[in-house]
Amino acid sequence: MKVVAKTANEAMAEAMRQINPDVVAAYPITPATEIVQIFSSFVHDGLVDTEFIAVESEHSAMSACIGAAAAGARVMTSTSSQGLALMDEVLYIAAALRLPIVICEINRALSAPINIHCDHSDTMNVRDSGWVQIYAEDSQEAYDSVIQAMKIAEEAFLPAMVTADGFILSHAMQRIDMLEDEEVQAFIGEHKSPYNLLDIDNPITIGPLDLQDYFFEHKRQEADAMMKALKVIKKVADEFTQKFGRKYGLVEEYRLDDAEYAIVVIGSTAGTAKETVDMMREKGHKVGLLRIRVFRPFPAEEIVNALKNVKVVGVMDRADGVNAFGGPVFMEVRAALYESEKKPDVYSFVYGLGGRDVKPVDIERVFQMIMDADKGKKIDRLNYIGVRE
Repeated sequence: MKVVAKTANEAMAEAMRQINPDVVAAYPITPATEIVQIFSSFVHDGLVDTEFIAVESEHSAMSACIGAAAAGARVMTSTSSQGLALMDEVLYIAAALRLPIVICEINRALSAPINIHCDHSDTMNVRDSGWVQIYAEDSQEAYDSVIQAMKIAEEAFLPAMVTADGFILSHAMQRIDMLEDEEVQAFIGEHKSPYNLLDIDNPITIGPLDLQDYFFEHKRQEADAMMKALKVIKKVADEFTQKFGRKYGLVEEYRLDDAEYAIVVIGSTAGTAKETVDMMREKGHKVGLLRIRVFRPFPAEEIVNALKNVKVVGVMDRADGVNAFGGPVFMEVRAALYESEKKPDVYSFVYGLGGRDVKPVDIERVFQMIMDADKGKKIDRLNYIGVRE
């Protein structure tokens, strides 16, 4: 293991190099361009055995990835924002065909207006496409999660995307503990493919017309695979901890043991939220944090268990439902908590759209609002934090 200074883009590119995929098909888009740009230099320098395909769009990139994966190759790519949206049509195909493709995804706001900075509207837009979604808090986790994602995808036979917040992580230098190349190869093991179109001794049909007679059953199998993937994700994370010492779960609990009030976040905001929790604890407030690391498949049981003793919950979304009852993470957390015996009250807080900075004072305001709600003060179910009136 060696200590290096890397941005999330650099860290994810290094993880791709150590995985050494057979095929990478990609199209550049800010702020993810650097990942495949760096990786292309690895290809040029002969550090990997990868066939690098420069295509004319992100739709073409994912289409090429699907073709390569269906032919038995280990496949990866990278994208962001509008690029992920352009892939939308074929993301569903990759998942339905059960192809273990991995995307290094950098979170960026969807246009319009045009914006190149972070929010989670891009990945929330495809949350039901059948892809595993892992949200990293920092660059170390982005690096570790890409390595885990390859193993998860190939054991569950499902595609997976690892996300890191645009510019906040993608272009910010952090300390990274990198594994040795041999350690990564030993961890991910031999490539596993659900099938191989080039196996002429065992011919199969892929992508046929599937009407009323079998379509429902096939989609049900896909959904069942996603739910079973929860066990695979936990198993791979446990193996990673045993081998390398760094621990990851479906969710992360922070000072929740005796908390009466909690906020829920995903992504890099968790770091700021932890500092805020510590400051408020010093003032005598019983507050805590739940970070959702794996958003798909949705870890409902873990979320309910983590928040079972909390009075009021504030869910912070870096994406807006626009005309929904609240942000997308809020909707899912609130639905999960409906099954909880104590049913804590839950409020939605949309923040940070288009890269708007979130500060400890903003998170403290969220805590203060949910504490006021518990004392009888009426607050809106949906709130916008940090937006000018």
